[in-house]
Amino acid sequence: MRPDKLPSSDFRMIATTFVGLEEVLAGELLRLGAKNIESHNRAVSFYGDEGFMYKANLCLRTALRVLKPIYTTKVVNEEELYDEIQKINWDRFMKVEQTLAVSAVLNTENFNHNQYIAQKTKDAICDQFRAKTGKRPSVDKDKPDIGIYLFIFKDEMQLMLDTSGVPLYKRGYRQVADVAPMNEILAAGMILLSGWDARLSALYDPMCGSGTILIEAALIAANIPPGYYRQDYCFKNWPDFNEELFEKIYETVINRIRNVPVDIIGTDISQQVINKAKENAKAAKVDDMIRFVQGDFFETSFGLEKKYTLITNPPYGERMKKEDIFAFYKQMGDTFKHKYKGSTAWVISSGKDAMKHVGLRTSRKIVLFNGGLECRFCKYEMY
Repeated sequence: MRPDKLPSSDFRMIATTFVGLEEVLAGELLRLGAKNIESHNRAVSFYGDEGFMYKANLCLRTALRVLKPIYTTKVVNEEELYDEIQKINWDRFMKVEQTLAVSAVLNTENFNHNQYIAQKTKDAICDQFRAKTGKRPSVDKDKPDIGIYLFIFKDEMQLMLDTSGVPLYKRGYRQVADVAPMNEILAAGMILLSGWDARLSALYDPMCGSGTILIEAALIAANIPPGYYRQDYCFKNWPDFNEELFEKIYETVINRIRNVPVDIIGTDISQQVINKAKENAKAAKVDDMIRFVQGDFFETSFGLEKKYTLITNPPYGERMKKEDIFAFYKQMGDTFKHKYKGSTAWVISSGKDAMKHVGLRTSRKIVLFNGGLECRFCKYEMY
């Protein structure tokens, strides 16, 4: 559907994500009912109305935030930038008593300092309020009432409102974390990439850490929206926020939660880590859907019971000797092969050399990023 054929209430939005999850996010948006979906680098653009904006924030599992473009023009220097920002009537979008934060992303030769351009944009907004009211809005970089994103590509400037606020991976259920907890968006993306279907196989994370993969799997299986646990979104601070519409959307989404028979298992060699994972699962209200077992993956086997989809984030080797990590990955591959015949394993790791020691043929390999580490998410099928 072309934009000129869309309902007048529809507008363009952009959902940002991690490298490698663009198509997964596009699929989520399609299932939710978005229109004119287009994938970009670390982002997906789409069209929808105000209600869909609320639903996207509540339901998207692989989106970092949802942005709403409000102004596009051309700028080539700081003076033009300042003047264009001043042309916008900012009291349409916020009150002087509210806090704001401005972020800038630049891909241009005309400007070369993100923070300075963000500061210039913030000054133009605050100067307009001071001229009108004699007051300036305050800045809150951590949890602003109004988030503003500025993108400049070559000589085109695009201003966007952040509809989400706190990044959407901060679901609100994590109580305690392991040393390096996996991002919730990455965990959900890995599960969706794996194609796991709770009706066809059990899900097992043999090195579950704080339990993020298991909890996200339970949310997916029960159709629990990731926004179920959080109350705060930037769009709630907008002058035109429609609370009645939001409550209607929220109720509709919550009513789609289902009670399904599911087998989700997590093991970890540390009882202390298992206890942390249990606390997180309880906070997410899915502790009745997950079996936690303290034990060594190499000595524990569930594979003879049924078909499994194993998804795991094993040690990368930063704190282990190279020969030890190679032996560890070989043992992991041997365990897959001998104890989980007929199952499928997915392993994410930044250790390219270590992955070669798994000793199994990969049927799929996807580049993902875990924090700042470039990783391979590899699929192994045990026939």
